[in-house]
Amino acid sequence: MTETFRTSLYIEAEPEAVFDHFVKPELLVRWMGDYARLEAVRGGVFSVDINGVLIRGEFLAVDRPSYVEISWGQAGNEVMPPGATRLAVHFKPVEGGTMLELEHSGLSPAEAARHAIGWPHFLDRLKIAAAGGDPGPDPWAVEPPHPAA
Repeated sequence: MTETFRTSLYIEAEPEAVFDHFVKPELLVRWMGDYARLEAVRGGVFSVDINGVLIRGEFLAVDRPSYVEISWGQAGNEVMPPGATRLAVHFKPVEGGTMLELEHSGLSPAEAARHAIGWPHFLDRLKIAAAGGDPGPDPWAVEPPHPAA
């Protein structure tokens, strides 16, 4: 049985700017990860290192500036190997910015619990970066969260 993490977030930036933070390596690492190799075309590489977690997959759909879908998994993770889950992100124009709707599906219950902690953390950082601010160094790079026992 798999689970899905869903959330939405208002960002004070145009959809094009928010979209770019998912498809341009230099922008993605401002809010999530410290290395990214992205080929934002259908079948293109999606490779992001997030504080020692090696996320690997590929772009499944790229519809600028309204939608991106990515296969997502972690190198070395038998429960969620590279490409095992699906990340779908919609970028909807609203007055003064963008409504981002994120759905991460195909997660095991344990991975869903981890992503329910991780996505809000990183999306808060995206909200700052996409609006032109500096979210600063990721505090999780030094002190990652500890899952509940």
